[in-house]
Amino acid sequence: MAGAPPGPTPFADRLYQAVRTKNTRVCVGLDPVIDRLPGDIRERAVEHYGDGPLAVAMAFDEFGRGIIDATAEFAACIKPQAAFFEGCGPAGMYVLQALIQYATERGLLVIEDAKRNDIGSTAEAYAQGHLGQVKLIGGGAGRAFGPDALTVNPYLGRDGLLPFIKACVQFGKGIFVLAKTSNPSSGDIQDLIVEGRPLYMRVAALLKELGSGLEGESGFTPIGAVVGATYPEQAVELRRVLPSSWFLVPGYGAQGGTARDVVVTMDGAGMGAVVNSSRAIIFAHASDAAKAAGFDYRQAAAAAARSMRDDINSALAAR
Repeated sequence: MAGAPPGPTPFADRLYQAVRTKNTRVCVGLDPVIDRLPGDIRERAVEHYGDGPLAVAMAFDEFGRGIIDATAEFAACIKPQAAFFEGCGPAGMYVLQALIQYATERGLLVIEDAKRNDIGSTAEAYAQGHLGQVKLIGGGAGRAFGPDALTVNPYLGRDGLLPFIKACVQFGKGIFVLAKTSNPSSGDIQDLIVEGRPLYMRVAALLKELGSGLEGESGFTPIGAVVGATYPEQAVELRRVLPSSWFLVPGYGAQGGTARDVVVTMDGAGMGAVVNSSRAIIFAHASDAAKAAGFDYRQAAAAAARSMRDDINSALAAR
């Protein structure tokens, strides 16, 4: 008697394989800002679609595909920030889904940065739409956005996280839960002392509990954490508590985090973290160096992603 078909490969294992095979910890943040896009892209969008939200969305589409093509060789994953696409209305949401699919076709893992959560039933709807499948009228199910992972807010507690974790297990997806974020005011709430420990450490303890027993072949669970490069001491604490969690590490580059800061988020083998950079890569064409070299936005993004990969790998080797 034939056994049940194998389930989907867990996200944590797929991310481990991508990092190891490509020897990169780079995550490219796709945060498009219309005023910073190349002029020819903006002009084409207005020519074809008029000067409205649709033109902005379609400019994001062309720009995003160019960034994906340019950086696929040097990055393990890409992280589209949903807010920039939501700002364009329905056309923007269509483009977000199209870029998620395109990045997947180009061999990149996709982390959708949407920071979703709510009470149980609504959290379940978010989980279905972003990580799982939506029930269809005829009784079947279909994929909506389809990223490999999603950022999630833990503020509502475990009953707001469980629907996402269920989808992760069922569909081979992952989540990155906000723990210690990179922004300067994160300490207003995240550093509050709760029963003798900072709140971000209480979040870590909950993630450790919820991830127990979900480890894949790589030893990592689908429940990751967002840990800012701008707080390396706190990152060391979090890695100690969460040895089996992938970290999504914002704050490198434009926010002040260095390669030495980010390698402390990784384990002894240099695994367990992907490091996000947005502006320094996708808008690298505006730099003096790129202009002097005559680079277009794709060439500049590729050079910036390659440099970031090498910078982090050098820091790992020095460690």
